[in-house]
Amino acid sequence: MDFFVSLLYSLPGAISQGLIWGIMALGLFITFRILNVSDLTVDGSLATGGAVCVVMIRAGFNPWISILCAFLVGGVAGLVTASLQTKCGIPAILAGILTQLALYSVNLRIMGGKSNQPVSVDKYKLLVSQRYVRELSLRNPIPLVVIFIAVLIGVLYWFFGTEKGCSMRATGVNKQMARAQGINPDNDIILGLIISNGLVALSGALLAQFQGAVDVNMGRGAIVIGLAAVIIGEVCLKKIKGNFAFKLFAVVFGAIIYYLVLQVTLQLGLNTNDLKLISALIVALFLAVPYWKGRVLPKKGGV
Repeated sequence: MDFFVSLLYSLPGAISQGLIWGIMALGLFITFRILNVSDLTVDGSLATGGAVCVVMIRAGFNPWISILCAFLVGGVAGLVTASLQTKCGIPAILAGILTQLALYSVNLRIMGGKSNQPVSVDKYKLLVSQRYVRELSLRNPIPLVVIFIAVLIGVLYWFFGTEKGCSMRATGVNKQMARAQGINPDNDIILGLIISNGLVALSGALLAQFQGAVDVNMGRGAIVIGLAAVIIGEVCLKKIKGNFAFKLFAVVFGAIIYYLVLQVTLQLGLNTNDLKLISALIVALFLAVPYWKGRVLPKKGGV
């Protein structure tokens, strides 16, 4: 009984984190599924978004302006990675690693040489805070983040229905065929990585406010969580047919499920030092499910 009570008590926090990380997963979905590019910049750009947002809020800026600047700076990080790929001929994975490595020093510079910076809800006006996650009030972060995600999905759904959005989707499907149709794949990759890392940095800005601090290592392992969200959403909602907007919703749903599963495993009494191991096992499990189903179901059908 104590287990279920403790689990229910922790659910609002898990859902809030799942929603915030879902924004990051939307950015990763653009590169991983639409452009078919492996971008490892996100481990750095997430912390960049958080650093920019926290430093600006501490300097007295409005939190809305702060998250907008975080989005723009994240887009610049994506531009750097895309330029290394398209203008310098560096492979996508290596380009992302190089940018991610450089962002560590950049983030330290932004934070004034400190590895972390607090931003208490008692001293500063924040959009979201984990302190109010269990309150039935307007200060609860869940409604605001839900609205935020709904707007983002609406904007992305509209954009990828435009000529430029369809061009990006064609580039991801077949770069050579897209080029034969008069599309410049390099421009699409550049724009896609700018949007993707902008969303990742936006997620980092909200996450830093939610946690009440930013840390230079807060983005470490973000690529795993983002991929987990994309894959879990696809596995769980695979049989439900939907349009492109539904696919975007599935990504956010996958992030929520990831954090709920993670919370359940932690409530079982596992050591928090094993968090990365647990995360890897969760991702591996959901990756293996489609493979196992493909191996088992045909045998049943043939019997």
